Amino acid sequence: MRKATLAAVHAHAVAQYPRESCGLIVAAGRRERYVPCRNTASGTEHFALAPEDYAAAEDAGRVLAVVHSHPDAPPLPSDADLAGCEASGLPWHIVSVTAEGAGELHSFAPTGWRAPLLGRMFFHRVLDCYTLVRDYYHRERGIELLDFEREDDWWHKGQDLYMQGFERAGFAPLARGEALQPGDVILMQVRSPVANHAGVYLGHTGLQEQPGLYPVPGAMLHHLYGRLSERVVYGGHWAECTRLQLRYRG
Repeated sequence: MRKATLAAVHAHAVAQYPRESCGLIVAAGRRERYVPCRNTASGTEHFALAPEDYAAAEDAGRVLAVVHSHPDAPPLPSDADLAGCEASGLPWHIVSVTAEGAGELHSFAPTGWRAPLLGRMFFHRVLDCYTLVRDYYHRERGIELLDFEREDDWWHKGQDLYMQGFERAGFAPLARGEALQPGDVILMQVRSPVANHAGVYLGHTGLQEQPGLYPVPGAMLHHLYGRLSERVVYGGHWAECTRLQLRYRG
């Protein structure tokens, strides 16, 4: 990274503090420059780079890297950063920033890292309940499900994304009386006016990527907002808040 680019990264991080700054390093011909982007995340603990800003940067040149800041924290990548880096296929740079100014820069690139299905941290849109469903189908079934653009707290903003999107993703509701099978997806309504949570029914089976797990009768894999992904018994509260049970039809 050139000195002028780094100076622009530092300036943007300071200007956005205490929120995370985010931007892109773009090459146009032989010129490298930093393009500041909008952080559309609702909280202060992560960033969501505005898609329109990414598209504008691509129009301006070749995107070389993604940059963001860690306010009052070391520039070490979180699970969400690692997942985002892998998904982007680009190098990432993280700069630490405090009220006194910007400091250390840490750089990393895609290495094939994958978040475990169990025990992953929650970061909306990057590592959330639908990301877990997609990762399960990719790793356990070799199926690549559609992804959907979604903003944080969409379920309280007049959107019903799960009910509107499950058919496009290849799923159909179970028939009345049809028993759940491993891999079926359960849509739940958790403190929300619409179905806003999803889990994967495991039954008595385990996970290929984590063999040797003790059996849990009627297990469900899910990732609740603000918690680590986990395997629970499907019943009780989870059965009561179930809105729909789905099977992948392709």
